[in-house]
Amino acid sequence: MTITPQRYAYLGPQGTFTEAALRSFPGAAGAEHVPLATVPAVLDALRRGEVEGAFVALENSVEGSVPTTLDELATGEPLQIIGEVNLPVSFALLVRPGTALADVKTVASHPIAQPQCRRWLAEHVPDAEWRAATSNAEAAQHVADGHYDAALAGSFAAARYGLDVLAENIHDVSDAVTRFIALRRPGTPPPATGADRTTVVAFIGEDHPGALLEILTEFSVRGINLTLIQSRPTGAGLGSYLFWVELEGHVDDARVGEALMGLRRICADVRFIGSYPRADAVRPDIRRGTSDADFTGAASWLESLRSGLRDT
Repeated sequence: MTITPQRYAYLGPQGTFTEAALRSFPGAAGAEHVPLATVPAVLDALRRGEVEGAFVALENSVEGSVPTTLDELATGEPLQIIGEVNLPVSFALLVRPGTALADVKTVASHPIAQPQCRRWLAEHVPDAEWRAATSNAEAAQHVADGHYDAALAGSFAAARYGLDVLAENIHDVSDAVTRFIALRRPGTPPPATGADRTTVVAFIGEDHPGALLEILTEFSVRGINLTLIQSRPTGAGLGSYLFWVELEGHVDDARVGEALMGLRRICADVRFIGSYPRADAVRPDIRRGTSDADFTGAASWLESLRSGLRDT
């Protein structure tokens, strides 16, 4: 049964990019938004049933995947992705009123924000020291409280914390985008739309030559394009790894279903993280021989052989 979340936990406090992305997610329209201090706190609130949905960052086009999110979903109590949002990200330098650029000696931000603005900071505030915060909005709060001189955050956070925007459109790489995901407890995936993404985690049984190739082959022979693959340690010791895999298609697609069965045969375990609509609405290129009709036809042909009929 599909349950529409009425309360979404997200990385707070108010004024984060996560909150901005959540507000743009159609599946959260009308839902209550609950800010929490860390990604694990957000996901644990969902696991405990304190909220029906969770919303966190998964991937940035400049800095790559968010390790905390990947590890929590790969090895923590299972949760399921039901949707995603791609949010263009550009930072502003927020300061208390009356602060000049020459006055900035400390700059706070989330650790993922600082590398995206490293060259700008070196050029404009070369003597400023960077300070880590659990979110960019928390960094803005610390500036408002007088702990730091400036924060890298969304310009929309300035009014919320009584700060001024000293500089806008700060970034080292233009057109940066962060992908956020909506989650709920495991259940029936959203229906296939034709422009879907499926996420799984594959645990290899033992480290051996060709282990990754075996996983990739299950997708390649069925014409499935992978949009992300990343290895992460399982925590069970050196040499013990899992693979976070994202692919085009829905678990209801025959080619995807067969690939997942193939993974289940060769891996120690496979965790299904979800099938859900792609935010960019990109449809996969279905290669000859990999459509649902092709799989159905091949199954009928095999059954005819098994029943003693001849292929005419």
